[in-house]
Amino acid sequence: MSGARHRRKGDRIERQLVQLHLDMGIHCERVPLSGASRYRGSGHDIDVYPFGRDEAPIVGEVKCRKNGAGFAVLDKWLGEFDALFLRRDHAEPTVTLPWRTWAALLARVRR
Repeated sequence: MSGARHRRKGDRIERQLVQLHLDMGIHCERVPLSGASRYRGSGHDIDVYPFGRDEAPIVGEVKCRKNGAGFAVLDKWLGEFDALFLRRDHAEPTVTLPWRTWAALLARVRR
């Protein structure tokens, strides 16, 4: 896949995630140049505003793989659970949520 095709795919996935948030009534924006410009001092892909546009956003990085390479182990560990908590020694934990859990949390925040 050429660089342009990779970029178009990434743009498409980011726009889809923004639209999913907007459909739930949560303001969300793609970052200009999708992180390539270090917009606002960060290289992230999307801003999610679950607490309103006047509050600081949750900044998100978006990754997509055709065959899920690199995601298979995470998917196996997550299974049908609501969250997967990962922690390397001497590091802050990371939380991985399936969309259904994320959407449910955002729905509660918006009430």
